[in-house]
Amino acid sequence: MLPIGPYTLPNPYILAPMAGVSERPYRVIAFRMGAALCPTELVSAQGLMRANARTLRYLRFDPEVERPYSLQIFGGDVEAMVQAAILGKAHGAQLLDINMGCPVKKVTKNGAGSALLCEPHRAAALVREMTRATGLPVTAKIRSGWDAKSRNYLQMAEVLQEAGVAALALHPRTRDQGYAGSADWSCIRDIKRHFPTLPLIGNGDVRSVADAHRMRETTGCDYVMVGRAALGNPWIFRELTGGEGPSPEERRDTVLAHLAAHLEFVGDPVGAVRSFRKHLAWYAHGLRGAATFRAEVNALESAEAVEDAVRRFFVSTEADPTTLEEQDVDYRAALG
Repeated sequence: MLPIGPYTLPNPYILAPMAGVSERPYRVIAFRMGAALCPTELVSAQGLMRANARTLRYLRFDPEVERPYSLQIFGGDVEAMVQAAILGKAHGAQLLDINMGCPVKKVTKNGAGSALLCEPHRAAALVREMTRATGLPVTAKIRSGWDAKSRNYLQMAEVLQEAGVAALALHPRTRDQGYAGSADWSCIRDIKRHFPTLPLIGNGDVRSVADAHRMRETTGCDYVMVGRAALGNPWIFRELTGGEGPSPEERRDTVLAHLAAHLEFVGDPVGAVRSFRKHLAWYAHGLRGAATFRAEVNALESAEAVEDAVRRFFVSTEADPTTLEEQDVDYRAALG
């Protein structure tokens, strides 16, 4: 397992940067459960430069727990990204991650996210100039290409390594695929074979502990980035390192602690309760009575009522082996 810049991580399991998920409250929980690294959700370079209040909120972190603190930035303009990187360092970032994989149109239309796959040398310039301006390790997250006719992941790995990228994460779907079909793990293996000294993070279709172990074994990647399998399940990081899953009481207490931290983080009680509903749905997924619980909490507007519902549900339910369907979540927004 290769280090990322000066950082030797304690294990190979990383929480994926997910929009609306990888905020400080959940990152802290994931770190405490054993995640080796928890990058922020994607933060706009332009928002940072304008000192947008919502964007600056995303920069808040726990310096006692989040070590190292990795800030993911998206943007297409080199100078704007450099300035955002400098601001990120001033706010405590120890690693900078460039999002080169988000397929969402509002990101790509400005030359950011997976649009950078179409301009490898501009992508390399971002890495080179952000590293030069900050002195921090700069990592990047890419896809396998823009579409099936332009799967240029090996070219991207080459130019980014030459530019000094500290680590590369690959989600082996094209931008055109979005989240359809399957992630082609052979692309991860290809990069590791061609660039063995490049710290490589595999990502895509990791739905279980077994999947994470299999990805490392079959591709040779240094790290595994866990996205959807960590939604409502921070204990996966403990299980990945040999620990056990949660008891009903621990599940309840973790949900309550997450809710309390989310309320403080958002600052608006009603807004926080509404934005926490997706987390409640994920925490309840796979448990008996989850549908009834979701219907109940989706109608609640006060934190006290949500806390009461959580206390009643999570200690009185059990796993439902018949609940095998995929989680109801829009991965286009969450997983970039």
